[in-house]
Amino acid sequence: MKPDDFVELFGRERASAILRTSYAEAVVPAMQAAVDAGFRIIEFTLTVPNVYDHIAAFAARDDLVVGAGTVLTPEDARRAVEAGARFLVSPVCDPEVIDAAARLGVAVMPGTHTPTEMLLAHRAGAQLQKLFPAPGTGPAYVQSILGPMPFLRIVPTSGVTLENVAAYMRAGAFAVGFVAPLFDADDIAAGRFDSIRERGRRMLAAAQSV
Repeated sequence: MKPDDFVELFGRERASAILRTSYAEAVVPAMQAAVDAGFRIIEFTLTVPNVYDHIAAFAARDDLVVGAGTVLTPEDARRAVEAGARFLVSPVCDPEVIDAAARLGVAVMPGTHTPTEMLLAHRAGAQLQKLFPAPGTGPAYVQSILGPMPFLRIVPTSGVTLENVAAYMRAGAFAVGFVAPLFDADDIAAGRFDSIRERGRRMLAAAQSV
């Protein structure tokens, strides 16, 4: 999948499911619950146990586009793409990682927080700009940045919930990523994957309703 094709798909799907957990036995059923909820764009952070195996397994499915998160080095990028990742996400804006994604032929979404960081990421070649961490003003912050820079594709992740996702979309967010509010830590620990599935359905519907 070419970077532009991924951006187009993400713009249509409007949301991704981002799993970060230390429970090795919960990785597959937790992400499967998100897939059953309707998510087609999914992301495993590289902190997940046996992450490259999980990327490879889910990437083998024709109905999913799998990405890797917490990519901090070009070597992380290489290993993730070799496993099957078709987009890379980072909590920081590192030009070396952006360059690595370009060489590997995949989309990249570096972590940015300020307008300056977002513009630098855009100019460095990042197709998307992850808003991380999301500020307390949330949607209003996104709207303020897009006023003078409407060409940015801002993707809030941390702090996006069922309750505020529609407001983020109305503010102009290109898409969103659901992390802890979707993959609730207590549900994962207790094996309540049906709760993740039902919550995911509501979250995805709310994101796509705007």
